[in-house]
Amino acid sequence: MLHKFFEDGHWFAAKKFGYGAGLPIAWQGWVLLGGYIVTMAILAATFEHASGAVSIVIVASMVLLTIGLIVVAKRRTEGGWRWRP
Repeated sequence: MLHKFFEDGHWFAAKKFGYGAGLPIAWQGWVLLGGYIVTMAILAATFEHASGAVSIVIVASMVLLTIGLIVVAKRRTEGGWRWRP
C-alpha cells in the first residue's frame, strides 16, 4: 500500500487566484494535509507545557514540517505554482 503513496501524479489543484496550491485532489494530498494538521496540533499542545530548550525543538520541528509540506505541495500541484490574477 505504501508504494501507492509514491505514485506519480498530482495531489493538489492549483489556486484559481493568487499563488500556490489549492485543496487536495487526490487521497495522497488529503493524507499529507491531515497528517500535517494532526502533527501540528500535537506539537502545539505539547508546546504549552514545554521548557525553554524543548520549546525551541518544537518550534524548529514545526518550521521544518511546514517547509516539507510546501516543498511536496509545490512538486505535486497540477499546473505548478504561478501567479493567477
